[in-house]
Amino acid sequence: MHAFRITTASIIILIIITLDLYVWQAVRFSTKKLSSKWQKIIKYIYWGITVLYIILAAIVIFNAKLDIQYRNAIFGSFMTIYFSKLVICIFLLIDDIRRLFAFIIGLFKNKKKQAIVDLPVVPATDPSNKISRSKFITSTGLIAGIAPLILMTRGIAKNAYNYQVISVPLKLKNLPSSFKGVKILQLSDIHSGSWANRDAVKAGVDLINAQKADIIFFTGDLVNFKTDEAYQWMDILSQIKAPMGVFSILGNHDYGDYYYAPDDPQKEQNMLDLYKVHKDMGWHLMRNEHLTLDRAGQRIGLIGVENWGDKGRFPKKGDLKIATQNIPDVPVKLLLSHDPSHWEAKVKHETPDVDIMFAGHTHGGQFGIETSWLKYSPVQHIYKQWAGMYDDGKQKIYVNRGFGFIGFPGRVGILPEITVFELV
Repeated sequence: MHAFRITTASIIILIIITLDLYVWQAVRFSTKKLSSKWQKIIKYIYWGITVLYIILAAIVIFNAKLDIQYRNAIFGSFMTIYFSKLVICIFLLIDDIRRLFAFIIGLFKNKKKQAIVDLPVVPATDPSNKISRSKFITSTGLIAGIAPLILMTRGIAKNAYNYQVISVPLKLKNLPSSFKGVKILQLSDIHSGSWANRDAVKAGVDLINAQKADIIFFTGDLVNFKTDEAYQWMDILSQIKAPMGVFSILGNHDYGDYYYAPDDPQKEQNMLDLYKVHKDMGWHLMRNEHLTLDRAGQRIGLIGVENWGDKGRFPKKGDLKIATQNIPDVPVKLLLSHDPSHWEAKVKHETPDVDIMFAGHTHGGQFGIETSWLKYSPVQHIYKQWAGMYDDGKQKIYVNRGFGFIGFPGRVGILPEITVFELV
């Protein structure tokens, strides 16, 4: 774990220095007309902030007991500032590529002096020419860097707990008549280790209960790293109730793989503690098993599997064969599985009688755009099913955007979600 932290710190420091060296060229270029006194002041402030963030990064990485509010504040401001600087660097890179081509063309034209001189926007003889291409691109980059600064700051301050209720009519072909109109509420990716605002979380739970759902599904990732993150939130989360039950599964973060070494004896106890948390909150944790939901003498099937991910090193503990062994012959089967990649890789082929899979994991990327005409997040380049409803023939999958957050302590364009399905 110590080696991992050293590696992480080294990577972050390298990113900080690289971005700051590059952006500093733009800052120096834009302030060269100021007096030498002001240039020195700007220089000391700029690099002083860089040193400060290197120190803060080390504190976050090596001080595991740092209060979550301070951790979120440091990490959030770090991501906000350095993502903005990354945007600036893109513009600077464009200008450097342009100048490189100008240099190469100049060599071919045997104009060595002109090759390293800024190219004007219009011929130099034109008296209206007041800004070079480099200055224009650099200034544009500095201005463009303000946009993510504003959006990400708002994403932290306003959107981290800005829970949205999304209503989805769920059409199931063979749905028994007694289940028509039944409301299923889905939560996913709580990530209690990231929370710092009890009042906001309590308001979210009140909003959940206000939906008066008949059944509630939680599709994994209760914690970030280890079970004790959930303890201070159990009194609030245990208030989540539904007359037909609250059913839960595990996500990739719940296994302690990101904190404990594989042979650490505490890892097993951590899992036992997590099972107990679900039980104490009144949640039925499903670990590769099935059950039937009964209503007025009619039944549908519910299957819950452990995490199975087809990307990276995510755990592959979910076992559909065990979970569906001896399952009764029911007209509708619902599946809870945390990772949406499970659907493409396994579910569609091994359990074609599953009507719909409820998943989470992606958080909708936490960054993106969702409008009536455009839906985009960088996470869609990794996950084909990343937010909302998808279908393939008779089978469906719904990917919840998550109730919590991890890493960046906020959301930009993709808000935390409470999904309410009405069975029809």
